[in-house]
Amino acid sequence: MAVGRIYRIAGPLVVAEGMTGSMVYEVVEVGHERLIGEIIALQGDKAYIQVYEDTTGLVVGEKVVGTGKLLSAELGPGLIGSIYDGLQRPEADIAKALGDIFIRRGVKLSSLPRNVKWHFKPSELFSAGGKVEPGDVLGTVQETPLVTHKIMVPPEVHGVLKWLAPEGDYYVEDTIAVVESEGKKYEVKMYQVWPIRKPRPFKRKLDPEEPLVTGIRVIDYMFPLAKGGKAAIPGGFGTGKTVTLQEVTKWSHADIAIYVGCGERGNEMADALHTFRRLEDPRRRRPMMERSVFIANTSNMPVAARETSVFLGVTIGEYFRDMGYDVIMVADSTSRWAEAMREISGRMEEMPGEEGFPAYLSSRIAEFYERAGRVETLGRPSRLGSLTIIGAVSPPGGDFSEPVTQSTLRYVQCLFALDYGLATRRHFPAINWLISYSLYIPFVRRWWDKLTNGEWYRFRNEVMAVLQREAELADIVRLVGPEALPENDKLMLEIARMIREDFLQQSAFDPYDCYSPPERSHAIMRAIMLFYRRAREALDKGIPVSEIRKLPTRIKIARLKSYRTEELVNKIAPQVYKEIEKEFEELIKRYAGGA
Repeated sequence: MAVGRIYRIAGPLVVAEGMTGSMVYEVVEVGHERLIGEIIALQGDKAYIQVYEDTTGLVVGEKVVGTGKLLSAELGPGLIGSIYDGLQRPEADIAKALGDIFIRRGVKLSSLPRNVKWHFKPSELFSAGGKVEPGDVLGTVQETPLVTHKIMVPPEVHGVLKWLAPEGDYYVEDTIAVVESEGKKYEVKMYQVWPIRKPRPFKRKLDPEEPLVTGIRVIDYMFPLAKGGKAAIPGGFGTGKTVTLQEVTKWSHADIAIYVGCGERGNEMADALHTFRRLEDPRRRRPMMERSVFIANTSNMPVAARETSVFLGVTIGEYFRDMGYDVIMVADSTSRWAEAMREISGRMEEMPGEEGFPAYLSSRIAEFYERAGRVETLGRPSRLGSLTIIGAVSPPGGDFSEPVTQSTLRYVQCLFALDYGLATRRHFPAINWLISYSLYIPFVRRWWDKLTNGEWYRFRNEVMAVLQREAELADIVRLVGPEALPENDKLMLEIARMIREDFLQQSAFDPYDCYSPPERSHAIMRAIMLFYRRAREALDKGIPVSEIRKLPTRIKIARLKSYRTEELVNKIAPQVYKEIEKEFEELIKRYAGGA
C-alpha cells in the first residue's frame, strides 16, 4: 500500500505525491482524520484524489494512505429500509451514535448491522460434496414480509461445497458455507462486497416484455416503460421532477425500489422519507419501507460523493436483480452529478468540452444507464430479474439542448419531457405529449392488448392523433377563436380537452387518483373513446357539436377519476358506457325526427 503526502488542495480535489504503486479508482485515506477519497488519475508518483468528504482544514504535507481496495458496497441482509449517504454509511446509525445533525468527517460505520441476527434457511438443492457455481442460491433470509433475501454464491466463486450451515440465526459476518476450488477454500458469508463501478455479471440479456406499471396514466398508457428499461425525466425548475419521481417510486409494480437523492435539496429527501414511512404498498398492503432503499447525498453534502451515490444505487439494484426481483432505481438528479464532474474536471485543468463539462461526460452517463436491463441471472435455480433506471435531468431554463440532456437521450429509450407551460397551467404531471416518446411500445403491446382485448394500441394511436391535431389548430384558434372552426375541428378540440383534463391530468394528492393501475386507466380511456366514436357518428348525421357538449355523460366521464378503482372498473364505468350509448341514440332520434 502506497503512503504519500498532500501536495496540493483544490476543494474536493487533492493531489498527493509519493503514491508510486497505486492504481486508478483505489480508495485512499486522506489526512489525520482519514477522509475517504478515490484516485481518479495518476501522473508519475502523483495521484489526483477525489475526496468524498469536506476538505476544509486539510493542509499540505498531511499523510495519504492507500488501501489497495476499490470503492465497494456491502450487499446482504439489512439493506431494505436503510438510509445511506453516498458512501453507504448508515445515516440512522450515525445519528444514534453521534447525535449530530450533520455527518462528521471521517466517520466510519459498517453499512450492514453487525449486531443483528438473521434467520437462515438452507436450500434443499445443495448439499456437502456437490458443485456450486456463481449465483447459486444457498439459502434464504426473510428480511421483511415483502422481501425474501437470497444468500447467493458470490459471482467469482465456484467449486465443491464442503459445508453448508444448518438452519438457524446468524450475523452477517458469520460463515454459512465453505467452497473449495483448486485446493483453496473460500468462506461464503451472509453478505458480499462488490466494487460499485463494476457491473455484476449475468447469463444473458433479454428483450423487455412487460411494462413497469407506475400508476401514472400518461406514462403507463401513452409512453410505457418496460421492466429493465431506461428513462429520463428532464424539466426546468418547478415542473414537477421530484414529485413525479417520488410517485413512480411509490406506486410502481417493482419488487424493490431504490431512491437516490443526488445533489437535490434536503427538504425534498426528507419529504420522501416522511411519506414512505406512512404509505402502504397498494398491491400487497404492506408499508412501503419494507421494499425500499434510500441513498441521500443532498446539495449540502460533498459534491464529489454524488458520483458514488449514483453507482452505489445501481450496484444495490443489480444485487437484488440477481435474486430474480424486478427493481426500480430513480436518481434525482443526474445533472447535479454532471455538475460535480465539471467541477472536478476544471480543478484538474482538463480540456473542457461543451459548456465546460468534461469530454468524458457522455461515456460516464452511458456507464450508468447501460447497467439497466432484464436478464437471466447466474446460478440455480433459474431466475429472471430486471433493473429499471429512471434519471431526472435539470436543464438550466428548461433548455433540452444542453449537454447533459442530450448525452442522456443517447442512451435512454423513454423520454418523459416536463413542460413549464403545462406546469404554470397547473396541469400535472406536466409531461408534454408532443415531445415525449417511448421505444418500448412494440415490446409491451402484446401485454397491453391482452389486458384490454386488443383496444390499447388502437386507442393510443387515436389519442395521439387527436392531440396532434389540437396542436395544429392552436394558432388558428388564437387568431379567430374556436367557434369559427368547422364542426369536425370543434369536435377534435372538445375530445382533446376531455383527454387532457379527464385522463392525462392526475393529482398526486388525490386519495383515489394518485395511483391508477392499468385497468383503471383503460376504463377511463374506454369511456372517452366511446364518447368520441358516437360523437363522430352524430356529427355525420348533422348534429352540431354544441348539442353534443350538452350531454350529461360528458360530466360523468370527468368524474370517473373520483371513484375507487374497484368501484370504477366493476360498476361505475360499465354504467357510464351504457348511458353514453343511450344518450347518443336518443340525440340522433330527436334530430332524425326533425327536433
